[in-house]
Amino acid sequence: MTKTLVWILVFLATFAALFFLQHLTKDDGTSSTVSGYMEGSDSVGVAGAGGSELVSQFGCLNCHGNDLAGTPAAPPLTGLSKYYDREGLITYLRNPDKNKTGARFDEYKTKYASGIMPAYGNKDLKDLGKIADYLLSK
Repeated sequence: MTKTLVWILVFLATFAALFFLQHLTKDDGTSSTVSGYMEGSDSVGVAGAGGSELVSQFGCLNCHGNDLAGTPAAPPLTGLSKYYDREGLITYLRNPDKNKTGARFDEYKTKYASGIMPAYGNKDLKDLGKIADYLLSK
């Protein structure tokens, strides 16, 4: 065999190996995220999921408690209709740091100093609307 033929065979074998490796590592759409904080944060919500399911999926219960009554780490999510309308709550969820104004948030900064509300600007707006509707009904 000539050197040229050997190099062509090496190239073809490498190409074939990479091709098969691609198929072995192809993403099948399932999440390998460990259940817990921010599970599914990079994915779109489940089609047809309601607000309560999305609240659980987005990890809200981990900080705000299973009954949304608050924990030492985060304030309650009940009674939000006193402070927000639907659009206002969606705006807050998309960028909490930019929308923390008022005496209530001044109190929260001292009472929940260790808590950091994550931004959900990367989420589907329809999912945030479902969450807002659910939270405003609490």
